[in-house]
Amino acid sequence: MFLAGAGVLAGIFGSVGGLASLASYPALLLAGLPPTAANVTNSVALVATTVGAAAGSGPELRGQGRRIGRLSVVSAVGGTAGAILLLTLPPGVFELVVPWLIAGASVVLLLGPRLRRPTDGDHRHASVGVFFIAVYSGYFGAAAGVLMLALLSAISTQSLARTNAAKTLITGASNAVAAVIFAVGGPVHWVAALALAAGSLAGGWLGPAVVRRLPERPLRIGIACAGLVLAAKLAVDAFRSGSWG
Repeated sequence: MFLAGAGVLAGIFGSVGGLASLASYPALLLAGLPPTAANVTNSVALVATTVGAAAGSGPELRGQGRRIGRLSVVSAVGGTAGAILLLTLPPGVFELVVPWLIAGASVVLLLGPRLRRPTDGDHRHASVGVFFIAVYSGYFGAAAGVLMLALLSAISTQSLARTNAAKTLITGASNAVAAVIFAVGGPVHWVAALALAAGSLAGGWLGPAVVRRLPERPLRIGIACAGLVLAAKLAVDAFRSGSWG
């Protein structure tokens, strides 16, 4: 019940602003899972967030099929690379850079329209950015949606609601392939994954309705501030673990 409730929050946070792991990952740790098992279990469970968000985002996704499909393929390749890195590299490799990535993305999102350079036709630049974010998503994933939302917001003149819906599916592609790899070769705790997935499916479906009804500016500020809080927390965790030397 605890993990299902955390899943609802994770689904809402994930489909609203890409911060699903802000609720789900700590919940798995509190449930007693070790960090690596919590990470891979989280990735498997949050596939349901993408499914729920896709079901609830019909109006926002309309007309974006080709763009989302192309970038989702790139994202899936990046997610595969990230998942393989997680299972082969020593833990903690990204601990130093992750807080800066999330903080930078939060600032970009906060500044929003001031930084926009509409380049929807420049497939190469968008694809490169999506690939590297997807690698991070497959490897660790916390706030990967914020990174993706910041990138897509900077290169598109679409509304935040439409950009957010695209973000959910594109990031979801990297998470889905990583989840398959983890399901085969990772320490997934399946009972926890199923409980979390049940909640995140419902939360993911509810999230787009929240985005649809909230004013864009306060929503953008809220997501960015939450990202900065998460970045600060991860920086403190890295300092305590000795990664900062």
